[in-house]
This record gives sequence, structure tokens and C-alpha cells, in this order.
Amino acid sequence: MNTTTVEQALATEPAALRVWVEGRMVFLELTDGRVVGFPANRFRRLKEASDEQLREVRIELEGYALRWEEIDEDITVPGVVAGRFQLPPANPENGV
Repeated sequence: MNTTTVEQALATEPAALRVWVEGRMVFLELTDGRVVGFPANRFRRLKEASDEQLREVRIELEGYALRWEEIDEDITVPGVVAGRFQLPPANPENGV
């Protein structure tokens, strides 16, 4: 049986089992046992979302993507795990 490169990558990349939001932090429980979190302000649409909109996240694509329907945002789980964010971290000195 042949396995494509994409199938091999998906088999080795951790996927999300569970997602939840606490404050403005998004947390993922991964298939490899890790729990990772990231601040919502690292993504443009999430930064602008209300707390209620932020909590309306669901797991898609067998654990490889996060989806916020109301704000039309999709984020890949492998991208989050690799630290690929749209925006730089907030500067604590000036609150940006």
C-alpha cells in the first residue's frame, strides 16, 4: 500500500482532540498528549473578536484546523504548534 507525502505528514503532525478558551487564551489538547495555548491577539480576526465570539471555536478537518464561523477565521493546528502567528507578541511596555 502506498502512502502519499500528505498522508505521511498528517500521520506525524499532532492534531487537536479538544479546544477551549480561557480569557483571551486559546488552548488545545493534542493527540501527542501536549496542551498548548496561544493568545488570541496573535491573529488579526481573533484579536478583534468579542469574548463570546472567541469561545465559539470548533475543531475541523479531523483535528488539523480550528474554525470560528461567525468571524470567518480558520487556523491550522500544525501552524499553531510551530508558532506561526500573524501578529507579533504584545509589547508589555505600551500595551500593543
